[in-house]
This record gives sequence, C-alpha cells and structure tokens, in this order.
Amino acid sequence: MFNSSHDTYLESRVLSADPLELVRLLYQGAMGAVQDARNHLAQGRIMERSRSISQACGILIELTASLDFERGGELARRLAALYDYMQKRLLEANLQQADAPLSEVSSLLSTLSEGWEGISKAGEPAAAAASAWSEPVAPQEPETSYSRASWSF
Repeated sequence: MFNSSHDTYLESRVLSADPLELVRLLYQGAMGAVQDARNHLAQGRIMERSRSISQACGILIELTASLDFERGGELARRLAALYDYMQKRLLEANLQQADAPLSEVSSLLSTLSEGWEGISKAGEPAAAAASAWSEPVAPQEPETSYSRASWSF
C-alpha cells in the first residue's frame, strides 16, 4: 500500500513539475538509488544492490539525454562526461562489490544537486541560464504516443 501511495504521489509531482523541479527530482532519485545500493552492499543483498545501481545508471542516462549540447556548449559536454564517469564508477562498484565508487558517486551527485538547488532558488535569471538544458522527458500516459518529446526551458 505504501508503494502505491508513494508512486501516486511521485507521479503527481512529476506531472506537475516545472523543468527545474524535474531535474531536481532526477538528482534526488539518483542519490536515493545510490544510497540504497550502499545499504544493500553492506547487507550482502546482491540482487537488490544490482537493481539499485541499474536504477541510478538509468537516471544518469536520462540526465544525459536531457542536455542540450547546442545551447549548453562546453558545460553540457562536461556534464555529459561527468554523468558517463559516474555510470562507469557505478558499474565498477557493482562488479567489484565495493563501496568506494558508490561513495564517490554519491558525493558527486550531492554536489550537483546542491548546485541545481542554487539555480532553482535564484529564480528567473537562473532559469534563463539553465536554458542550456532540455527538459527531461516526462512520463507519457499509456493512451498517448510512445514517441518521446523533450521541452526546452
């Protein structure tokens, strides 16, 4: 029951979020997945650890896909490289069953999240600066087309 209520709440939050909030939600999701992976590693739960690492990698892929390389220029390229690096570290953590790469990724995600929080709190001028990113793809309702659309903000 909790998962159903939580899923409904999260879906509502995602569907009503502005582009800045969507990126914040993705960072929160990635940080939560990495923390879950660390907990599962400590408890020896291999399948759950792998699932959490896969979830974090999926979120990093979505963050990469939301970058606008044309408008974002060097910043977008650097973020893409950082997201790629974090994915490699997550896979390394999974293969080696090691906490150090998970800790590193957690720290990087936390720093990025704090920066994004600063952008969202700064208001309109920051929103204009954030236009280097495309909006992450919002989930589609089952009745709609399966093609993916992205929005710029």
